[in-house]
Amino acid sequence: MGRAFEFRKARKMKRWAAMSKAFTRIGKDIVMAVKEGGPDPDANSRLRAVIQNAKSVNMPKDNIERAIKRASDKNQGDYKEVLFEGYAPHGIAILIETATDNNTRTVANIRSYFNKCNGSLGTSGSVEFMFDHTCNFRIDGEGIDPEELELEMIDFGAEEVFVDEDGILIYAPFESFGDIQKELESREIEILSSGFERIPQVTKELSEEQAADVEKLLEKIEEDDDVQNVYHTMQE
Repeated sequence: MGRAFEFRKARKMKRWAAMSKAFTRIGKDIVMAVKEGGPDPDANSRLRAVIQNAKSVNMPKDNIERAIKRASDKNQGDYKEVLFEGYAPHGIAILIETATDNNTRTVANIRSYFNKCNGSLGTSGSVEFMFDHTCNFRIDGEGIDPEELELEMIDFGAEEVFVDEDGILIYAPFESFGDIQKELESREIEILSSGFERIPQVTKELSEEQAADVEKLLEKIEEDDDVQNVYHTMQE
């Protein structure tokens, strides 16, 4: 198994841990997808992917439909995706993905978390290069040979295919998302969920006390309503 498998295994229990937070994140994803490509999932591949993810965390159908309707309203504010980079204590690099309708507020909040926890907010590009930007798809594994699928999907950019108790996972570089999504849909293979992750190229092991310092900062960041995802180089 490669880095993507180990990364997924380590993060699995933390990802989308709070249901209300998950719904908030997906609601913003729906707004951004609709603003970008319109409210029709059949004509908007990004929206199709978000709806799949909403279903994977048991977001009610009515909630999804209301979110799409609100996003179609011209008075609905838009969200901008902004990436923040910095360092936690003990040299741990942190990458933060946000979706915000008020960048001034978000910058002030993120900076305050770093300052309060002895970290430092960096400039653009200061740590992003330490992470591989990947995409992933989860599909139902019933009736599918993972090894055969991997050989076939390599042509569309797949780098890792592995099985867990929830199905088959396909990992690929960020830019391969569209090609793989299109191929899976053309084969009528149901996509249970999909998304993007940033996998650290190298991780650093810390003592229990040092790790607690980093976790203190991570918790503050993850509680912020504007934050979508947080990645770091601390070994888990």
